[in-house]
Formats: sequence, C-alpha cells, structure tokens
Amino acid sequence: MMAAVRIGVLGCADIARRRMLPAMAAESGVEIAAVASRDAARARDLAGQYGARPHHGYGSLLERDDVDAVYIPLPAALHARWTEAALRAGKHVLAEKPLTTSPADTERLTALAADSGLALMENVMFVHHTQHTAVRELVADGVIGEPRAFHAAFAIPRLPDGDIRYRPELGGGALWDVGVYTVRAALHFLGNDLAVVGATLDAVGGSPVDTAGTALLRTPDGVGAHLTFGLDHGYRSAYELWGSLGRITVERAFTPPADHRPRIRLEGRDGVEELTLPADDQVAATVRAFASAVRDAAPPDPVLLRQASLLDELRSRAAQRSP
Repeated sequence: MMAAVRIGVLGCADIARRRMLPAMAAESGVEIAAVASRDAARARDLAGQYGARPHHGYGSLLERDDVDAVYIPLPAALHARWTEAALRAGKHVLAEKPLTTSPADTERLTALAADSGLALMENVMFVHHTQHTAVRELVADGVIGEPRAFHAAFAIPRLPDGDIRYRPELGGGALWDVGVYTVRAALHFLGNDLAVVGATLDAVGGSPVDTAGTALLRTPDGVGAHLTFGLDHGYRSAYELWGSLGRITVERAFTPPADHRPRIRLEGRDGVEELTLPADDQVAATVRAFASAVRDAAPPDPVLLRQASLLDELRSRAAQRSP
C-alpha cells in the first residue's frame, strides 16, 4: 500500500474548513499533517479537529520535512507568493482558483513546478465531476450534431459588505471568483484555442471591484461561447451546448452537493429527454486527483496557461470599453 500524501494547509478559509479538509480527512490516501494560520488560536482549533500540527504563520509549515504537499486557500492575490514559496520548499501544491491573477506569474510557477518535478494543480473542482464526462461523451457521439454555441452562467447573490471578494487588494471581483468557472467550462468543452471577441466588467452600486461581467469567445472554426457571471445576482450555475441537431443543458453545473443526482437535458428533433446520473462528490474526486498527481509528480495542465491568458485578456478588453 502506498504511503499517504501528507498535506499542510496554509490558511483557515471557509472553503478549507467546510469542504476541503473534511474531504481530505475522508480520503484514505491523504493525511492532514499540519495547519497554518496568521492567527495562532485558529490554527490550533482547526488542526486539533484533524490531529494535525498547528503553525502560527505559513513559512514555518513549509519548513517541515513531514509535509509532502500544501493546499493554499488564501485570497487570490496571495496565491502566487505562497505557491512559489511552497514549490521552492519542495512541496507539491494545490491552490484555490485562480492560481494567480497574472499570466506571467502563472507561466513562471508552472515552469518552476515542471522543472522541479512537483505537481501544481488549481482547485477547479467541477472538471472532476462525472456529469461533465457524460456530456463530453454525448457530444462526441454526435447527439447534438456539430457544436454551434456554448453558453455558461455562474452568479451568486450579494455577499456581506466585508467579504474578501469585495477587496481589490486581495484579488476580489466577479471575474476572479465566479467568472473563472465559466471560462474554464468553455475551455473544457471547446478546447484551448479560444479567442476573446469582447468583454464587459461592471461594478454595480459603486463597488470597488467588478460585480458583474460578460464575455464572448470563439473557436477558430466559429463556435461562439457566451459567458455571464456576477456577485450580485439571483443564483445561477448552468451551461448549455447547442449543436446543429439539438441542445444539452446542465443545471447546478459548477458546485453541486455530493448527494445531488445530476440531470442532463437533451433537446432534439424527436423531443426532450432527461438523463439522470448517479450522485458524485466532486470535492472528493478533486482530492483524489491531486493525491494521484503528487504520487506521479504530474506536470501542470497546460490549460492553466491558456485560462490565465484569457482571463487577463477579458479584463483588458473590458477596461478598453469603460468610459
């Protein structure tokens, strides 16, 4: 039996406490070895729940020789700094999305990981859910004919005013928080050769960060992708693939609970059909995928570079349109 991957956690963010650490604790091939926080009491409390060692500050955790990998749930603007520190300390890295807020940083870090023989993975969990594999297979089987368009939307209701996603210095804003899902979905289904046609980003109500956005992308052969995202909307998490013969629609696409049984809606010339799939836990699947990447010392996925480039171009295009 292979030894468990020993993971250290840099930060006690809500997603770490609520989703990732419980999934890590439940995975037989993973051990939560240490938890670090700028707040010593928070580190002790969270580490104590999993029999891990607490650390006051992130740097001291990276010095441990009994930590193989780190999970970084810090605000987006801190990802590049601590991902680089972890890689230079010889640790594999799973970082929350986006991996960085700069294409240059993403390129530098992926190169560092590859050169060091270390796994570097971005925590975009939905791509590990089996419902999207089923959709890919339906498209490959020609169920909707030739793809013509892709639509994706991810938006959530207004957050409390003090939420870090409203702080520009921490990498807040709709594009980095929810827009990244729609961009990744377009890449997942249409491939890496997407180009930006146009984009908008808006700060509703004088917000210091963008709270709403749209983007239009296209493939070299003319398949369009229309993306919508926001932080001040009625909840929406869905995508649609529209082809020459029909359409596939998936609701609760990006953050379904583990017990949710996905339904894929097929619309074609012969009517409408719904396929109900088994429930799947995308958080657990992500943890397993990272542990496997660590054991194999897998190189970073090239999609990280293309995604970073597209996000940067979307922001630039939106800025050009602003008055």
